[in-house]
Amino acid sequence: MRYQELEHLANPEFKRWCGVSRGAFYEMVQVVRPYLERQGRRGGQAKLSGEDQVLVALAYWREYRGQFHIGVSWRLHETTVGRIVRKVEDLLIKSGKFCLLSQRQLYQLNKQF
Repeated sequence: MRYQELEHLANPEFKRWCGVSRGAFYEMVQVVRPYLERQGRRGGQAKLSGEDQVLVALAYWREYRGQFHIGVSWRLHETTVGRIVRKVEDLLIKSGKFCLLSQRQLYQLNKQF
C-alpha cells in the first residue's frame, strides 16, 4: 500500500498499520530522503518515493514477511526489497536518531516485563 493511500488514515490507524507514529515516520523520511531520491543523478531512478521506501522497510521489520512477498505486494524484485531495507536501516542508524536494539538488550528488556 503506497503512502498516498495511507495519508487519509487517522493517527492511531496509521500507527497500527506501520508500527510507528506519524511523527516518527516523518522523521525517518526526513533522514533518508536526501539519500534515497535520485532525481537529477546519474543512473537509474528509483521507482518508489522516500516515503514508500520507508514503508517497505517498516513492513519488513513489523510484519516478518519475506522479501519475496513484500516484492509481490509492491511490484518489486525481492533483491530490490532487500537493498531498500538495508539502505533505510543503515541510514537511520547512521543518523543517530534511531537505533536497533541488540539481541542482549531485547532479552533484558523482555525479562523486565
